[in-house]
Amino acid sequence: MTGHFRYAMCNEAWGDTPLAGVCRQLKRIGYTGIEIAPFTLSPSPEDLPAARRREIRDVIASEGLTFVGLHWLLVSPPGLHVTTPDTALRERSWHHVDALIDLCADLGDNGVMVFGSPKQRATLGLETPAEAVLRFTDGLAGIAPHALQQGVTILVEALPANQCDVITRLEEAVAVVNQIGSPAVQTMFDTHNAVDETEPHAALLDRFFPLIRHVHVNEIDGRHPGTGNYDFRSVLEVLLRREYRGWVSLEVFDFKPGAPAIAAESLSHLEAQAVGQ
Repeated sequence: MTGHFRYAMCNEAWGDTPLAGVCRQLKRIGYTGIEIAPFTLSPSPEDLPAARRREIRDVIASEGLTFVGLHWLLVSPPGLHVTTPDTALRERSWHHVDALIDLCADLGDNGVMVFGSPKQRATLGLETPAEAVLRFTDGLAGIAPHALQQGVTILVEALPANQCDVITRLEEAVAVVNQIGSPAVQTMFDTHNAVDETEPHAALLDRFFPLIRHVHVNEIDGRHPGTGNYDFRSVLEVLLRREYRGWVSLEVFDFKPGAPAIAAESLSHLEAQAVGQ
């Protein structure tokens, strides 16, 4: 563990930098894990051959990092949607998620799959949010046994209303998790995506802590920690007090400062905030 937490970073900020180089830089800066967006590996990530999967796994391990898991699950191939009334499309989309479970298991042990994908679960005016939640829950329940068998945990991510109209608050994500009742389906907390929450984020994190397996950190506007005024200190205090053993993973949406600077400045800021606890 580096400092107070196990820190990871999502790979998409590094663009076309070869994976070995990304891992090497992250390790040098002080990270111990890497999270991967499947679309950065292949236009059809579920079709990655076994040899390529072994290569990715070996590169991460050889550079001294741990594979954390996958996020941005439904970006590629295009056209997927998991709550649509179109049964054929919905089944094809859930088959893709099911196939990603195997990819996640092949890349590392005990990985997580952060299920955000706002465009691929939103109602799009074709159904009510309640109908979409039912379809989302049913789809997750269908693949949960496979995830459990593979040692993968799927994390229901709450998304703000400006991104999606299906599961917009952590409490709603927890309700889905509880309804499915599988250890392979849990939830997570993202500082950027909690903008619509009415409860203080630290209190929210504390209340639902038993089901939170992963934490994404970024500023509310999507920049990296330390460039805004988000109260990371109160969130980190809860994680320390509750003896959180999951990953604190950096996922940003503004890549302009460059990945090395983003990684280094974020880690420095987060550790400085944690030191005050």
